[in-house]
Amino acid sequence: MTASHDALVDRVLAFRGGPVLVVGDLLLDSWIAGRAERISREAPAPVVQVSAREDVPGGAANTAMNLAALGAEVRLIGAVGADEAGTTLLALLDAAGIDTAGVVRLGDVPTTVKTRVSAAGQVLLRFDDGQELDAEAAAAVAARLPWAVDGCAAILVCDYGMGAAGAAVRDALGTVERTAPLVVDAHDILAWAPLRPDAITPNAAETELLLGRALGSDRIRAAQEAGDELRRRTGATGVIVTLDRDGTVVHGPGAPTRTLAKPAPDANANGAGDTFAAGLTLALAAGVDLHGAARFGQLAADVVVRTPGTGVCTIADLTASLSEGARMLDEPALVAVLATERAAGKRIVFTNGCFDVLHRGHTAYLKQARALGDVLVVAVNDDESTTRLKGPGRPLNPAADRAGLLAELSCVDYVTVFSTDTPVSLIETIEPHVYAKGGDYLPEMLVETPVVEAHGGEVRILDYVSPHSTSGLIARAKAAGVADA
Repeated sequence: MTASHDALVDRVLAFRGGPVLVVGDLLLDSWIAGRAERISREAPAPVVQVSAREDVPGGAANTAMNLAALGAEVRLIGAVGADEAGTTLLALLDAAGIDTAGVVRLGDVPTTVKTRVSAAGQVLLRFDDGQELDAEAAAAVAARLPWAVDGCAAILVCDYGMGAAGAAVRDALGTVERTAPLVVDAHDILAWAPLRPDAITPNAAETELLLGRALGSDRIRAAQEAGDELRRRTGATGVIVTLDRDGTVVHGPGAPTRTLAKPAPDANANGAGDTFAAGLTLALAAGVDLHGAARFGQLAADVVVRTPGTGVCTIADLTASLSEGARMLDEPALVAVLATERAAGKRIVFTNGCFDVLHRGHTAYLKQARALGDVLVVAVNDDESTTRLKGPGRPLNPAADRAGLLAELSCVDYVTVFSTDTPVSLIETIEPHVYAKGGDYLPEMLVETPVVEAHGGEVRILDYVSPHSTSGLIARAKAAGVADA
């Protein structure tokens, strides 16, 4: 295994403490790809000239594949039909080294297959085959649990309402002796409340269902404020609200934290939730706390959203991703990572800004900042603080997009988002060796200067690149008639 230079990642990938049990609804995802260059004469529909077909595990099967790809020993419990699709799915799982002895083959229930037809990377159509398991089939799945739970390092339930992880499985889990952490990824999370899961992963829609209200336009803040209510309603020790491009909000011991996602096209998000749940569960099995486990899950999910299709994150993918570009971290994760960098003798450079519309002035000064040390940390004002600083109508781009774009720059090592008007409190926490600021400032003009110097750091003012500014770009766009006045 290649070291990733991230202590958390290395710890999780080195774990060999026992199998992870995955219980849930097994699917086969079938992808049909081709070109669509004309419209059918029979109906107003594109004609797809098929060039490729691929079958991959989906649902709980995809979650199991992700765990195996990250080096875990995996046991799988679920059901497939005694049909060609079921045979294909089991063959794919067996080839990945997953223990499928707990998978029931059903003679009278077809394997659930989701078929997508795409052209030029765009899904044009999806059609689903399959049906919910009846009580007898669900009981057969639940009967496999007692032996499978024995010796497991963690249990992950993937309940998508198709019956393989329904009432029978919940009853069975409630009767077995369980010492391993239980993670539940379910559409109906309240049904699992009596088992008091160690962690649950509701998405935005599922969170709204739990709360009985919409998260609203500021769903990050709404999710942060709802932690106690979510934990009380679900009986879960830890609640990780997953918000796709906005990352996650993590509620567990201590104050809530966030993970930051690298934005990606929605078309590439298929299976990202499975990858996140797999990474989270593996990290919990390795003894990582909830907040660190969520960060590991986010790192894995960020890998799979880069490409279309049902995604699997491998060890090689993850370590390569960490070496390719910046990592987007919340404050606690950033503090932990920088402690490791500092212990390795690295010189830490810190800068901040709104970075609403990235331009040459930004990139020039960020390159200069990176040259002042070994590690460059960029802190980005969140949307509310940007509005306070820049006025109504700003930012033009949300914080996730602004941070994500910065994370793609080769000169940037870590990106974080902060909510205050100045980064003074963040500087006090991370104590950078250098605070870099672009523009026509003097050190004595900055409220950050005494804080930086009090911790033994220095303030460096970088070259001003004129006439490059976000305000100037917006003004020119308005004058050209390409932006609203």
